[in-house]
Amino acid sequence: MNKRVAACIVLLLAPVAVAATDLAQGGKLVEASKCEACHRGKVPGPVGAIYLRKDRLVSSWAKLKSQVAQCNTALNIGLFPEDEENIAAFLNATYYRFPVR
Repeated sequence: MNKRVAACIVLLLAPVAVAATDLAQGGKLVEASKCEACHRGKVPGPVGAIYLRKDRLVSSWAKLKSQVAQCNTALNIGLFPEDEENIAAFLNATYYRFPVR
């Protein structure tokens, strides 16, 4: 398979991965898990300030997913992998706008 065909396949499959996430469910999970309450204690300001600050740690889709997983593990929230994916997708759509691969 040549590089051009492989690139087309990747581009065609990418929206499938995004479509599999549930942004509304991600938003509900952010609220139920009290993500904002925890983050607002660390970064003062309006809702979402931690996600929008200039010195943020998250700088890509991969890092966003990793950070959500890290919070889940460190805080023992008990989210399933699909929950983490939905939260990451919600945060990305709401704040980050990273290209999703």
